[in-house]
Amino acid sequence: MNIELPPGAEEAAAPPPYTIEQVLSGIVMGLIVLITFGNVLARYFTSQSFAATEEFSIALLIVLSFLGSSAAFAFDRHIRVGFFVDRLPRPWQRAAEWLSFAVTAGLFAFIAFYAARLTWDQYRFEETSPALGVPQWWYTVWMPALSLALVLRLVVSRRRRRA
Repeated sequence: MNIELPPGAEEAAAPPPYTIEQVLSGIVMGLIVLITFGNVLARYFTSQSFAATEEFSIALLIVLSFLGSSAAFAFDRHIRVGFFVDRLPRPWQRAAEWLSFAVTAGLFAFIAFYAARLTWDQYRFEETSPALGVPQWWYTVWMPALSLALVLRLVVSRRRRRA
């Protein structure tokens, strides 16, 4: 029995060419490049530096790290040492995979919890950044948000791998 799919159905079933993490990583990297390039031009032509923009660059690098980690988990390309695990019997390999999942998800849940507390304290005590004087929580709010998104990505990737 041969079932014909409607036109365009094969394309609809294909996975997207990029994940949201990859798109956002590209945007964040572009912003870092623009900030850095603007600082280089300003320093070259005026002999003055926009040192305050370093705050933005550092915050964006942290965001980029979380997005890169999430993309690595989405494609199952994260760093692992499989020398010993690959030599275990299959049931033990599965147990090691579950342990790795649990420890990784636990770590990022831990980061989300304590980064949320830090962000709340910075908001509550009205801390400002040293160079620009903007609220410090503007920079740290991304850590708990992206940590939770990463835990969600881990769960989705784990469920997809089981299927």
